[in-house]
Amino acid sequence: MEGQTVASALRANITVLLRNGVKFMLRIRTRLFLTFILLIGLSVFAAGLLSGKMIQDAHIQAKRSNMIDEVNMIISMTDPHMNRQDERAATEYYQAEADRYAQLTNSRITFIRRDGVVLGDSHEQWSDMDNHRDRPEIRSVLEGKMFGAAIRFSDTTERNMMYVALPVFRDQQLEGYVRMAIDLDTLNSAVISLWTYLLLGLSVLLLLSALVSYRFALRFTKPIEHIIEVANKISRRNYRARVRLKNRDELGMLGEAIDTMAGSLQEQMEQILESENRLKSVIANMISGIVVLGRDDKIVLMNKAAERMLGIPADQAVGIAYDRLKPPLPFEQLVFDCIYKREHMRDEIVLHEPEEKTIDIHIIPLGQDTPNNAGIVIVLHDITAIRKLERMRSEFVANVSHELKTPISAVKGFAETLLSGSVEDKATVQSFIQIIYDESERLNRLLGDILELSKIETKKEPLHFAPIQMDALLHSVVEMMRPQANQKRIDLTLETPRDIYIEGDEDRLRQVFINLLSNGINYTPENGSVKMRLTTAGGEDGEYDRVIVSVSDTGIGIPKKDLPRIFERFYRVDKARSRSSGGTGLGLSIVKHLVELHHGTIQVKSELGVGSTFSVELPVIQS
Repeated sequence: MEGQTVASALRANITVLLRNGVKFMLRIRTRLFLTFILLIGLSVFAAGLLSGKMIQDAHIQAKRSNMIDEVNMIISMTDPHMNRQDERAATEYYQAEADRYAQLTNSRITFIRRDGVVLGDSHEQWSDMDNHRDRPEIRSVLEGKMFGAAIRFSDTTERNMMYVALPVFRDQQLEGYVRMAIDLDTLNSAVISLWTYLLLGLSVLLLLSALVSYRFALRFTKPIEHIIEVANKISRRNYRARVRLKNRDELGMLGEAIDTMAGSLQEQMEQILESENRLKSVIANMISGIVVLGRDDKIVLMNKAAERMLGIPADQAVGIAYDRLKPPLPFEQLVFDCIYKREHMRDEIVLHEPEEKTIDIHIIPLGQDTPNNAGIVIVLHDITAIRKLERMRSEFVANVSHELKTPISAVKGFAETLLSGSVEDKATVQSFIQIIYDESERLNRLLGDILELSKIETKKEPLHFAPIQMDALLHSVVEMMRPQANQKRIDLTLETPRDIYIEGDEDRLRQVFINLLSNGINYTPENGSVKMRLTTAGGEDGEYDRVIVSVSDTGIGIPKKDLPRIFERFYRVDKARSRSSGGTGLGLSIVKHLVELHHGTIQVKSELGVGSTFSVELPVIQS
């Protein structure tokens, strides 16, 4: 019972763990995969941004350096005298130069005098342009830098442009500036192509990373799934399931730990089940009745002995409170007192249903050291046989005392009369002496029968089984009893087939049949008849496995109310006639015990005033 409770609780806990474990596995695999994707994605994105920015900056830097070289080349090939007095000639010259170099470099070329006046521009009319002294690239040169560079929106072209401006010197005197500008749309198209290839490459890398991450997450969680599967098998009572991982990492160590735990669990469960089965077998086959009440006063266990004693089937009682049973328990008040007093209760009660029994009941609280009710155990001992035996012993002592008192009183009385010398008639003296002798003989027979019955009941003298020819045995018994029958002119006959053999103790069986014949002769009036008959029963094809010996008389018969008790010690149907016949009242009791020692049965049928028939059925072979 306890092992079943522990096993049920363990399986319930494992089931909950598995249910949570499956959800946890789905979460951890997703988490691992998303974590890897997030980390790799962020890394790739950051690396892509950094790489793209570096490449973009490098591309712009390279373009700027190229523009610087081209501007230097233009400066070296152009007349540096920008501040000449003939402004018209200067503007015509530098306008022409700007157009020429713009075609060669595919860019915008601007010549600027040192005061910021535009002398020539390849894309706009120089006279319409503002003073460029405040342009960022020009200010950078004015601030002493070797060149000026800027990326900004051009109001003139209305486009994003990148500018590079270098100073022009003549005799170490600043004459002006040469500026080159390129449209950033051309540069941006190259950068966009660069970003396109870069993003394509990063996407492929991210996809490969996702596949690798999923494989890694799957490889990491697969052993855990296997562990959960094994645990699931264990929860379904498959205690032989094992993980057996080949990993040498922490998961492998976890698998080994689970295998060790499973082995230990299997051994413990086998021990628990073995103990539980042993306990169930012991409780089920106990002679004493066991009833167990739980914490909620409901019956949780009732063995077969308790069912027989109380007459309540276990399937109708288990799970029901003791005070709600129909019919109620005959010791309900004792249970109530035990629950609230937390003390061992004992009492002796008499049950009348399903049959009259005397029950010694013990009600023991479980966990007597705890203040709360932990349940109780009710132990029922059927002491009906013990009380009956005590009653029989008491009756036996009373009967023996009564049987001994009469002859002893007679012997004592007649002996005192003789000793007083008041009787002088020899005939009277002889009569008294004969009475004393007869009573002493009766005492001797009574004591002999008592000793014989005691030996038979205690089996101090074991039976000696051997083959017996029944027809010869019964013939010898009848001839032995014939003189006694002739004295009462009783017709004593025997009816038996020849060559009937059984296994038994010949002397004891002779004693049985002599007692039965003697009983029949004693209780049959003169000119009556007593018949002994031997028949066979059972078996096939002429074989037999039992014999039946019946003794029928035409005696006084036995009343029906006395039939169940005639095999009891000292029980007499007609006490006066029994004593006058010399019977001790122990003959039929001895007969019954000897027949039972031969694994046989004895039955009696009788009709008052007609006669009685005693039938002894014996097996042919003693098992």
